[in-house]
Amino acid sequence: MKTAQRIGNLLGLGGERGGPPPQYAALADGLILTDTHAEAWLTLTAANTDLMSVQDRDAQLDQADQALGRVLAGHDCHLRVLWSPLRADDYLHEAANIFSAGDWEAWAGMRVRRLDQIGMDTRHLLLGVRLTDRTGQARQTAARAVREALGTGTPPVSKRELATLSGQMRSLVRRLEVSPWRAEPAPVETLAWLIAREQHRTAPLPAPRDGAITGAQIATLTRGRIAPYPDHLRIVGADGTTAAWSAVLTMPSFPPALDTPGGGEWLRSLSEITYTPPVGEDGDEGDVHLLPVSPEASVRWRVLPRRDALSKVDRARKTAKEQRRSAAGQSAGEPGRDIEATEGEMADLKMAISRDGVDLVDDHPRIVVTSTVSLEDLRARVDAVVAHYAGSDIEVVTGEDEQRELWCEMQPGDRVRVPDVGHTRDVTALSASWFWGGARVGDTDGPIVGYLTGSTPGIVRLDVTAGSDAGDATTTAFLGRSGRGKSTAVAMCCLDAAFRGAFALILDFKGDLGGVVTAAQAYGLPARLVQTTSRFAGSADLFTLLEGHEAAQVEVPAQLTIAAPPHLRARGAETPITRAVNAVIRGGGTPATWRVVEYLRTMDDALGRETGEALYELAQTGLGAPFMGRPADGAPLLSPEPGVWVVQMPGLSLPDAATHMDQWNPLQRLSVALMHSMLAYGVTTAGRRDLRGMRKVLAVPEVHVLTATRQGAAFLSYIARVGRALGTALVLDSQDAVGLSRIVGVVEQLRAVVGFQLTTEAEQDALCGLLGLPANAHTRAMIQAIGRLPSGAVRHGHSIVRDAQWDAATVQWDVPSAELLAMLDTSPKAAAAHTPETADAQTTEEAAVTA
Repeated sequence: MKTAQRIGNLLGLGGERGGPPPQYAALADGLILTDTHAEAWLTLTAANTDLMSVQDRDAQLDQADQALGRVLAGHDCHLRVLWSPLRADDYLHEAANIFSAGDWEAWAGMRVRRLDQIGMDTRHLLLGVRLTDRTGQARQTAARAVREALGTGTPPVSKRELATLSGQMRSLVRRLEVSPWRAEPAPVETLAWLIAREQHRTAPLPAPRDGAITGAQIATLTRGRIAPYPDHLRIVGADGTTAAWSAVLTMPSFPPALDTPGGGEWLRSLSEITYTPPVGEDGDEGDVHLLPVSPEASVRWRVLPRRDALSKVDRARKTAKEQRRSAAGQSAGEPGRDIEATEGEMADLKMAISRDGVDLVDDHPRIVVTSTVSLEDLRARVDAVVAHYAGSDIEVVTGEDEQRELWCEMQPGDRVRVPDVGHTRDVTALSASWFWGGARVGDTDGPIVGYLTGSTPGIVRLDVTAGSDAGDATTTAFLGRSGRGKSTAVAMCCLDAAFRGAFALILDFKGDLGGVVTAAQAYGLPARLVQTTSRFAGSADLFTLLEGHEAAQVEVPAQLTIAAPPHLRARGAETPITRAVNAVIRGGGTPATWRVVEYLRTMDDALGRETGEALYELAQTGLGAPFMGRPADGAPLLSPEPGVWVVQMPGLSLPDAATHMDQWNPLQRLSVALMHSMLAYGVTTAGRRDLRGMRKVLAVPEVHVLTATRQGAAFLSYIARVGRALGTALVLDSQDAVGLSRIVGVVEQLRAVVGFQLTTEAEQDALCGLLGLPANAHTRAMIQAIGRLPSGAVRHGHSIVRDAQWDAATVQWDVPSAELLAMLDTSPKAAAAHTPETADAQTTEEAAVTA
């Protein structure tokens, strides 16, 4: 390039590279108007492609090709892939609409501090499509010069023009909303942010008036100074200092073929680029670690209409043909291989366009790298981007001496200014970049539980109580090996639900979730720990747990009959037990199961007395006391009110479904009878009419203990199937994916599945089915590795999540503070802190108030 041309380019003079930046006239929802033309601007929704099957990926790619070749053909389009820092404080404002119980402000504030610590960026996808020219370019340029000379500014945009353009924009949206991008009109606030963000000014964005930003408000969006240098731009802040350094990179060449998944996804992989920041003079090299570059993309393209594409290909074929003939007429007489190959390729491409409907696109990709730290940091980021694409044989270079032109070109409402750094290829080369691909999973609102670990960053929300509100299934399953973080994830979901005003009952078979009560009490939630020991005698008495005496009149005889020795059942012990229950109910006072046992002991009937003595002795045991023991003064009781209630039953020994009732030993009889209390309580509480308006969560960690019994499996199926109608969420935690997958009533009602590491092929295949992933070697290897760091250490909390939309992605569950993590620790050492003595000390005061 000649020196004069370089100087002209630097000053913005001459040819397509010249001219000032776009002059904005108005912004409205989905619309950007400049002096010269109007553009529709749409937000695109990211697809969840990381774990998508090959068939689904191919289908989405075909749909994207059709959208490009049919809907956008002939339009000048502009794609922006942008990043913005996650505003953690927004979650604190949002929490007021999520939580309502306990000290929810402190609970949400802890999450906000954690989000600030993580410093995660959020990706935005925006697509601009030129709709129409407003007037002629020359006429507008002259008119603008006159207005500037007179100081009159930009003329107003009429409401009629905005309405007409809005109709055109929405017509385009209707055609693109069914594409894989699920396009929607970009809000006017988003468009104002899109324009103003390049200035790196901290001034607040103007508020739209009558749905639009016009006139003097527009000027506030572009009030900044950009100083171009040969290899970068400096953005000058309001105080005159450099606010940021930016460089626009071009992509002069691509290899003939690129793989997808792989290097062909050159836009999706933007979030994967990391770099090592330069160490300052006072820096410690030992503290250096990889940071995300977060480069942005600006791609202008135009899908050629069929006639234009054929004409362009034919011109290239004829040029190659003439070069071949010219070479043949020379003394050497042999044309170059490249010329012959080009002629053949153009002939084949012309046939493909005519016969197979292949579409061509002219695209001009740019990568924008920005640093707010220093110029040295910017250059380290640029080097990382160049090296990343070099691994895919894609050439990326800094736009030397053309930074101003390239910066103007990436602004919304501008045009292609550097056309010689572009490409003409089939549309699949653009769609296979998967600019809308990445990772996405979870609910759209609700508590934040972790963050994505796939190809695109982002937070993950999961509300286990949301299914009933949405008229959807209400069961969530956590599956995986022991020690991988399942119970901690369940505990966090129950705490989030309790802060939402839910009644959360946790049936703790392993006896290691006492820390949930500690955490709940620390943040002002009602919480109580009940254990299967004589200290908690009467805490699971069905007379107390069930609504009214009619339910207990049926359930208590069934429970005591289960606990009675088989030889007494064989003699008809059920009859005196039922008689005693009826007598206690009719006798006045407060009915209780221990009163039924005492009544049996004093009956005239010998069988009744013998049954009463047997039950009395069993009531002195740790398993018998909770449901038929006489409570001490101030004994803690379960009550259906918002909060967290943990019932620990680590000593249960439930018989399998194949063992007949007469073969149960005393431990098994008491275990089943105690479980009968919990199941009856769960069913009755879920169905109470006076509690229909309250969120309810029933969590069952180590659910394989329960599914081994016929009664347990039936109970889970019932709660799962009626959960939506009763407003009850069922949360299951199991190491047995195979066993859970056989309970049809539960599987049919799964709203979300969280899969942790599993190592056997049968368990992995069962988890694949529940996650909606193909059961192949690749998925099994992924499940095998999900719980390990590259060093081989256990990675707690790392999982694969399948949400209500059947999207699946890898997720890191996150406990927002070290103090909370210590409270929820389920290790043996931590569980020892919640001994019966400790539990008594924690609940005595509450129990006294209750009594």
